[in-house]
Amino acid sequence: MTCGTLTGFALLASAAGVTSGPGDGPFPFTVQPPVGVAAASPSDLPASVPKFLKTPGSAGAPPRQEFVPDLIAAVPTGITSAQLAKIAKLTGVRTVLPVDGGEITVNGKSADVLGVSPAFRSWTPPSTAASIAVWTDLAKGQLISTHAAASKLKLAAGHTYQVSAAVRAQLPFGAPTALSVPGVDAIVDQARSAQLGLVKNVAVLINAPGADLATLISKVRSVIGGAGKVRNLVAFSVVTVSKLPVATNVPTAGVPSSLENLYQESAEEYCPGMSWTVLAAINEIESGDGANDGPSTAGALGPMQFIPSTWAEWGIDGFGQTGTPDVMNPLDAVPSAARLLCAAGAGKTATLSAAIFAYNHATWYVAEVLALAGEYAKDYS
Repeated sequence: MTCGTLTGFALLASAAGVTSGPGDGPFPFTVQPPVGVAAASPSDLPASVPKFLKTPGSAGAPPRQEFVPDLIAAVPTGITSAQLAKIAKLTGVRTVLPVDGGEITVNGKSADVLGVSPAFRSWTPPSTAASIAVWTDLAKGQLISTHAAASKLKLAAGHTYQVSAAVRAQLPFGAPTALSVPGVDAIVDQARSAQLGLVKNVAVLINAPGADLATLISKVRSVIGGAGKVRNLVAFSVVTVSKLPVATNVPTAGVPSSLENLYQESAEEYCPGMSWTVLAAINEIESGDGANDGPSTAGALGPMQFIPSTWAEWGIDGFGQTGTPDVMNPLDAVPSAARLLCAAGAGKTATLSAAIFAYNHATWYVAEVLALAGEYAKDYS
């Protein structure tokens, strides 16, 4: 089988005539944190912070930035460098990422695969971006699929399979994980992509928070020409707030045993009625779970990115911490964020969105916090 047309891609099959209306696919849940944030090393954190809450310092740590793939544009023969440059300069576009791709056959069944650079990690769901195993396996040339594709293709972790594309090759399968591009079954790294003969730069992921996507789609189409297709990846309705789980009867004695417990206990104690997943989403968006402690270009600090004046008003000691509240310590910062959010109305479903908007004045930020909180709810329910 020759790979070069991408006829199997769901993103191309359903992309003709795409507008910004609903129904174009599931809502993605990677996020855009503040720009210009400096990474903090584990030694920068106070000694009282438990080891499991400290910033990962290895090369396998989660990415320093994460991006929502708002649109994907694809051209069967590949997008040129000139076209990529033009798309990146369109009004509303924050950043772009080109990817290789094509259709392969595994175990007699077809699968649509992207060939990705390490930068793709910043475009995946938080649970995937944080998984060292996924990116280690990918760097070893292994095939990484979605859970649905692993079931469809009958793939088992640690086994090797014959893959047919432009050439035939034996590929080890790493493990299933969540991906953020509807219609894509699996990913491989760029070296493996070249070996299989996947189309170079067959598509580009576009991050454009707050942009008018209908207008942007039209402009992207004009750049890539009639042979290309553009698909809206965020047209699906946002997460329903009422479905987010609220923690009750969580023990608060001593230091929380995990980040999840920290979110749950902070929400229950300082904002009854607010879902702990909101705190988890804000921590991921603002600092990559502590990977970007700042200062930001606006001077925000810590895992929850407090402006100093706001921290002076709302910062508190939490979970046995004593002395001056420490904005860099998640044991202080997370409960302080819960306290601030609650004062803005986060304890009630009807005013949760307004409370999140008060935390960061951007409508796209509210939508992405709720979307990410909904994904955490599914992952940890």
